[in-house]
Amino acid sequence: MDAICGKIALITGGANGIGAAYVRRLFQAGMQGCTITDVDEQQGEALAEEMNGCYGSGKAIFVRGDMSDKASFECVFQENMKTFNQLDLVVNNAGILRDRVWEPMINLNIASTVNGSLLGIKHMGRNNGGCGGTIVNTASILGLQGLPGCPCYTGTKHFVVGFTRSIGTQFWFDLTGIRFLTVCPGVTMTPMISDAEQWVFEGFPGLGKLVVDGLKAEPCQTVEDMAEGLNTMLNEGENGSIWVGEGAKPIYQVVIPPIRAMKVDGGESCKSP
Repeated sequence: MDAICGKIALITGGANGIGAAYVRRLFQAGMQGCTITDVDEQQGEALAEEMNGCYGSGKAIFVRGDMSDKASFECVFQENMKTFNQLDLVVNNAGILRDRVWEPMINLNIASTVNGSLLGIKHMGRNNGGCGGTIVNTASILGLQGLPGCPCYTGTKHFVVGFTRSIGTQFWFDLTGIRFLTVCPGVTMTPMISDAEQWVFEGFPGLGKLVVDGLKAEPCQTVEDMAEGLNTMLNEGENGSIWVGEGAKPIYQVVIPPIRAMKVDGGESCKSP
């Protein structure tokens, strides 16, 4: 399938880093238009200007939006519809790795994923008169494994995996016509990774080094590697699927086994002697 050519996308956290790479790659793949949203107004407007210079005036707009604020997020969707009168793809990419300020981090990483998904259903869902589409929610490889240096961040990404697996099911697809996908980036060369040490919990000596060592142990990649992975995932991913992009290798799908397949020793170790 071609899930990109001729489509209109809304990409959060799109002013720089992985989000900006997504914008550039999807335009290369034939995306018709894009709403870029972020709190970084300068970078966001510059990217929209760059895309309009490359692909034609009016192809990209930047709307400043705080994804942790539901009303602000709603305004971004409204501006998209006012400009393009169409929406086919939402990429909920905005997120931070800052356990030191864990409450706003949880609000951004979790609440924005839920709000972005529900707003996507509101504006694309067949149950609301739309044509359906695709919503990509951003987890992390830390949504599939633990990392002791950043337990709160890791917990938010486990939420994204569980939420998107649950809403990416037949009931929701039959109702809305929307395909839900989870993308799990590995360690990617962005400021979020390079700044991680300074955002660990305060008062725990050695925690900063622990998070740095844990991240350094993972294979690294560029934002362009992740963008190429998104392109593949959009064209090949089935509803509810989970995709991992790491180490500059081709993105790959993973499957979480049923709970009973996870039993240690088939439950034998829990039995009385």
